[in-house]
Amino acid sequence: MERVRRKALVDAALRVIGDHGSLTVTMSDIARQAGVSPALAHHYFGSKEQLLIETIRSLLRQLRNDTVAALAAARTPRARLSAIIRVSFHADQFTPGTIAAWLAFYAEAQRSEETRRFLVIYARRLRSNLLADLKALLPADAAERIAEGAAAMIDGLYIRQSLKSAPIGIEASIALTEDYLNALLATASPSPRREKERPHRTTQGQMT
Repeated sequence: MERVRRKALVDAALRVIGDHGSLTVTMSDIARQAGVSPALAHHYFGSKEQLLIETIRSLLRQLRNDTVAALAAARTPRARLSAIIRVSFHADQFTPGTIAAWLAFYAEAQRSEETRRFLVIYARRLRSNLLADLKALLPADAAERIAEGAAAMIDGLYIRQSLKSAPIGIEASIALTEDYLNALLATASPSPRREKERPHRTTQGQMT
C-alpha cells in the first residue's frame, strides 16, 4: 500500500505541476489530487521538496527504462542511435505534466543543487549512450563532437516542441536529428562498411 500511495502522489505531483505550469504548488494541492490527506503525503515524503525530487527520479527512471528497451531491440550501432533519438521524442515525454515538470526542474536547478545533479545525470546518460555507438562507427574525436551536437539538438528541439515554438512536429524533429547524424556520419566515417565490421556491443549497462 505504501508503494501504491507513493506512486499515486508522484503521479499527482506531475498532474498538478502540469496544471500550474511551475513548481509553485503546495503539498495540499498534490495530496488533494491524489485523494489523500496532506498529513499522509508528509508522512511518505517529509516535505514537498522531497516529493518533487522523487518526481524527477521517476521521470529519469521511465526514460532510462524506455531507452534500455529500445537499445535492446536495435541490432546495429546506427540502429541504436536512432532508438535513442526516437525515445527522446516519444509521445509520453510530451504530456502536459511531463513537459511542465522538465521545464520547471530546469528552472529549479538554478537554485537547487540536488535538482541540478539529477539533470546532470540525465545529460550524461544521453551523451554516454550516443557516444558509445558513435565510437563504433567513428574515430573518438569525431564521435565526441557529433555526440555533443546530437544531444544539443535533442534537448533544443524538445524545449522548442514543449513551448510550442517549433514549426515542425515530433516526427519532423526526429527526422531533422537523423539528417544531422547522417550528414556527419557520411563525412566523418572512413568507410560505409565500418558499421558492419564492428562487433555487436550492448550499452544497457550505461543506463544504470
